[in-house]
Amino acid sequence: MAFLASPANSKTQPRPGRRRARGFRGAMAACLLFAAADPALAQDRLQIGVAAARAHNYVKAAEIFLPLATSGDPRAQAFLGFMYQRGQGVPQNWIVSAAWYRCSANQGFANAQYELGLMYDKGHGVPQDYVLAYTWLNLAVAGAGPERDHWVVVRDAVLSKLTLLQRQSAQLLAFTQPPAQPCLPIETGL
Repeated sequence: MAFLASPANSKTQPRPGRRRARGFRGAMAACLLFAAADPALAQDRLQIGVAAARAHNYVKAAEIFLPLATSGDPRAQAFLGFMYQRGQGVPQNWIVSAAWYRCSANQGFANAQYELGLMYDKGHGVPQDYVLAYTWLNLAVAGAGPERDHWVVVRDAVLSKLTLLQRQSAQLLAFTQPPAQPCLPIETGL
């Protein structure tokens, strides 16, 4: 018995409880990878995350959205952007929020384009830039659903801040698509 409890032996042979914990964590990591890789499983995970957010369990929602977002799901990226913007389940960080919105917006997700446009308009997490604000808002309006009428009002309010040359530049950017910036890793500048 003394042999099993010796400090030298505890370093070389893992205890059975630790071995099970490592196995469980490994199995969970594998499940998350497969869930992110299989679109049907990813959709199920996304719905579970949405349900958690609706139930105000933001920490659980963030834990579900993160692997989906890092694997490229634009909806999960937009949800994380929203959560970082408001500090729900994660620390509030507008820089990280804008980065997740950009990842999603670059894939054409209208809600993320709208939110990113608002962030450029206010200078939250990105340098204030009315041309880019209008560009992203204009793209969002083009892909909008029932919220389109409200988004048009917001887009046109930003448009009123632009000179004629800036308007033309913003409309050209929206037509040709803003240059895509790398999504990951997210740089906070800190």
